[in-house]
Amino acid sequence: MSHLKFSTDAFADNDKIEAWREVFGRSVVKMEMNPARGEPFRSAAQIHALPGVTIASISSSANRVTRTPNLVADGSDDFVFAVMTDGEATISQRGREVVFRKGQAVLWSNASVGSCDYGMPIDFVALVVPRALIPVADIDGALMRLLPADLAPMRLLSNYLALLQEGRLEASTPDLRAACAAHLRDLVGLAVGATREAADVASGRGVRAARLRALKADITANIMRRDLSAEALALRHGISPAYIRKLFDNDGTSLSHFVLIQRLSRAYRMLVDPTLADRPISVIAFECGFGDLSYFNRSFRRYYGATPSDIRTRPTRKGFVP
Repeated sequence: MSHLKFSTDAFADNDKIEAWREVFGRSVVKMEMNPARGEPFRSAAQIHALPGVTIASISSSANRVTRTPNLVADGSDDFVFAVMTDGEATISQRGREVVFRKGQAVLWSNASVGSCDYGMPIDFVALVVPRALIPVADIDGALMRLLPADLAPMRLLSNYLALLQEGRLEASTPDLRAACAAHLRDLVGLAVGATREAADVASGRGVRAARLRALKADITANIMRRDLSAEALALRHGISPAYIRKLFDNDGTSLSHFVLIQRLSRAYRMLVDPTLADRPISVIAFECGFGDLSYFNRSFRRYYGATPSDIRTRPTRKGFVP
């Protein structure tokens, strides 16, 4: 994943604003940028480039950015899908003005002049996608329309982005990077109003992927809990148990098998952790969600080819992750 970091902290006080304007504003995001007067200024950004979509996570002091006629002349028609994670902004473009707040989003076009006013410190995530890669049914209706946080595609997109940024979605190979990018574009398309054909594709690809990733992340984060059944997960995620089982089946596994492997993997990591050497194996089994010690021992030996006691006393191979 191509990755760029920028922070005004890297520059001397007298150079911060000019570096922000020139390096980040005009060269990276193609915007004219001006900080609010009379306030200490700071800005930081992380940009990840995936095939066909760029993810920009930006935090900044109050400021105003403008897409000027000179910058529009660069010919870019990229869509910018901005999700506010903290703060508030007023965006003006194409004769429209919207105020969007935490959790809300709006679609902007680099093909038109416009401005963004951040009257307070803000944090937001922007997904930049070439217009051709998001077939929108009604572009005029999609641009500059406030999208609420409780919109179903918005919830899925926010969760998917959070997992990606936390590093819990691996994107280490070209195929995985392309898949992550396609899923993000699918979810943006559904949020802003993709064509029927594109929406059908997105529902079968991006939505399924986002839901499966969210379920896996939920299971991994809550592996100590006993209520990891399809019914319990369905209540937490607002979908049916049958749909959950189908998602895992289509992924080449089953919900019960995935939960078991996550429990066993956690147990393995705890067994080889020298700081937990005094913790009884029975306690480790319980803390990994196993209620039956005999079942834990059988499952562990079948999966790792050794007993928990063997693993605990065996020299750990450096770099091995179960």
